[in-house]
Amino acid sequence: MPRAGLSSAEAARRLAADGPNRLPEGESRHVPLLLLRELVHFFALMLWVAAGLALLAGMPQLAVAIAVVVLLNGVFAFAQEYRADQAGRRLRELIPATATVRRDSRHMVVSAADLVTGDVVLLETGDRISADLELAEAHALAVNQSALTGESVPVRPGKGDALFAGTFVVEGQAEAVVKATGPRTRLAAIARLARTATRPPSPLTRQLGRVIKVIAVIALGLGVVFFGLTLLLGMSAADGFLLALGVTVALVPEGLLPTVTLSLARAARLMAGSKALVRHLEAVETLGSATFICTDKTGTITRNEMTVVQVWTPEGPLNLADPATAREIMRSAVLCSTGRLIRTDGGHQAVGDPTEVALHALALRAGVREDMAVTRRYPFDPARRCSSAVAGGRLHLKGAPEAVLPLCADAPEVATVLEEMSASGLRVLAVARRDDPASGTAEEAEQELTLLGLVGLEDPPRDGVTEAIVTCRRAGIRLAMITGDHPGTARAIAEKVGLLGAEPLVVTGGELPEDDDALGALLDRDGAVIARVTPEDKLRIARALRGRGHIVAMTGDGVNDGPALREADIGVAMGASGTDVAREAADLVLLDDHFATIVTAIELGRATYANIRRFLTYHLTDNVAELTPFLVWALSGGTLPLALSVLQVLALDIGTDLLPALALGAEPANPRTMRGPAPARNLIDRRLLRRVFGVLGPVEALVEMAAFFAVLSLGGWALGAAPAAAQLTAASGAAFAAVVLGQLANAFACRSETRWAGRVPLLSNPLLLWAVAIEALMLMVFLGLPPLARLLGGGLPPMVGWTMAALVIPAVIGADALHKAWRARHTE
Repeated sequence: MPRAGLSSAEAARRLAADGPNRLPEGESRHVPLLLLRELVHFFALMLWVAAGLALLAGMPQLAVAIAVVVLLNGVFAFAQEYRADQAGRRLRELIPATATVRRDSRHMVVSAADLVTGDVVLLETGDRISADLELAEAHALAVNQSALTGESVPVRPGKGDALFAGTFVVEGQAEAVVKATGPRTRLAAIARLARTATRPPSPLTRQLGRVIKVIAVIALGLGVVFFGLTLLLGMSAADGFLLALGVTVALVPEGLLPTVTLSLARAARLMAGSKALVRHLEAVETLGSATFICTDKTGTITRNEMTVVQVWTPEGPLNLADPATAREIMRSAVLCSTGRLIRTDGGHQAVGDPTEVALHALALRAGVREDMAVTRRYPFDPARRCSSAVAGGRLHLKGAPEAVLPLCADAPEVATVLEEMSASGLRVLAVARRDDPASGTAEEAEQELTLLGLVGLEDPPRDGVTEAIVTCRRAGIRLAMITGDHPGTARAIAEKVGLLGAEPLVVTGGELPEDDDALGALLDRDGAVIARVTPEDKLRIARALRGRGHIVAMTGDGVNDGPALREADIGVAMGASGTDVAREAADLVLLDDHFATIVTAIELGRATYANIRRFLTYHLTDNVAELTPFLVWALSGGTLPLALSVLQVLALDIGTDLLPALALGAEPANPRTMRGPAPARNLIDRRLLRRVFGVLGPVEALVEMAAFFAVLSLGGWALGAAPAAAQLTAASGAAFAAVVLGQLANAFACRSETRWAGRVPLLSNPLLLWAVAIEALMLMVFLGLPPLARLLGGGLPPMVGWTMAALVIPAVIGADALHKAWRARHTE
């Protein structure tokens, strides 16, 4: 390529032919259709049916309320999903606004979008690379590629090497030729992966879908059966339809969707207070279901901050608690470095290679004064693997020990010390010096050196990581480290924080099996370390582990992590140091970049799952009580009067049932939450069904019907006769009161699956106390407010009705306590 670069005319021609240097935006999706999808899925359709039933039953206000709930939930879900779909588009923000090129034999600044293949780009420290390039000339060039590769150490490319869009120059200058722009860059390839990777349905979504479908089939089936029975008994089709409607409405969980949504939203707020930002509400429960965490190393397990932790000289190791002892060796290390820790108004700012910044930081602590001017500099060369500078009449040099030590006089202990430092996972540099250096080339000057010592640097683990790993293992969660770093460094860090498993597995991406089944079998263990991975490797790992039945949480912070974050069951991104792409692709963003925050989020996720089971038990128990009057009427062939009307059932579902259910969603985490694996991910299992249909539901229904018939009998009603309107109203009020008071007792019983209500601290959930107080108030409103009582069909019962209804509280609490005691004895 001529040094003059392209002509402006040729650049314009290529721009017209190839298009601008922008990432493709992908296929556009119609926003109205996306919103409509959130309003017509099966879960939403069930509530639309409930709204329609309420309208047919003569309660338009209730129908409107249910419709509003569906709309709000749909809009919220749409907003969350639409925001997540922007991940690929946000990659464009990594392209700089301008670039410096050489055209028409002169330097000019052009828009990055106007770069074309063949342009000569001029790069300097701090520049972000705007297209895929081929390096033509470099001067002490270092490039940070961590956002694309996950490699924490800047690379030192040489002539002919490739540079990629989205990376940036941390040191030196260079000229490079554009080889690919826009959709043809590696960054664009990752963007396509991010768009094509699909987020699987969360376990909660799948479970709720099954629950709702089963309930729907049962509700509609029983509705049809009851409608047929009414016709056989000689009732009019209109009355039969109203009765069938009551059966269906009694089983439709109108309050389940808002209860789940608000419970998840509350947990999301708690997580935000713990520095974990939830971007998709289902992620709250999914994280609690996680069985496998694939974590990045740099910036997740470690701080992404190089620090000098060990210095050795031929006289022996230095005491870094007294940095002045390292003054001599650090002076030489800094003189041949260009990275600096610069003081700013807000503190300090790192400029340049992080390794050199770490050397400068220790030099400052040691009191090194930069009072010698550098008269000649020999930049780092990948072939020499060292850099040097002449200052104060001496040559100062640092570099890889295997490159520097052969140039120095023998030091008997250095080989042993070097082996020990490397084995501990440190990045080791050798520092040397020469008096009266010869002029000429670097090879001529860098001879007959005196070894000053070895400097060991590390990227230290974050505080609390080891404890978080222990907690994860205690909770039955497997861990794997997936990183772009060197396998030796990754292994050392994994050992240091306790992540490496009992049967160590350390492999590179290139060593992974091609077959996904074999890959899953290889990695399905605790404590694996996979190094030198590519974005494609991370995608395959997530798919393979999911194929083994795991709920996979994938952490990451770079552009390269975006596709895998979307592919995993739950993506966890770093909020402080991560890229926008990673944050937009993730379900959960750690605002403090602290791995330990994941543990807190998992605990809240598990607690939320337990709470969903609590209020699902609560809902189903009350549905039994609501359905019983219709079953009694049907089994009696219509000779027994109906204890509850359709409107009373709707009032119970929305007016009194909802608040205690929401309060149960605020139950605090149990101390045993993080002990042992997550419970089986079945919202409805035999234990729950046995408790609902064998204990709580029948007891509540029995007292309800006893209160109803007690009031009728004391009022003079005889079997087979039609009760007077006033008698039926009072008796129905007693049945209604029994169900509401049963809900109150049921709420306290459902606070724990193992402990009876008296052993659960009463004040640990103040929201429940408020909820049952409001529920009691609503009972009086529904029965005591004449217009509303007439609309619903029930009135204030006599004293015997209240007495019988109140018996439901000790009956439900007592039966629940006996059942839990029996189960505890039979499970020991």
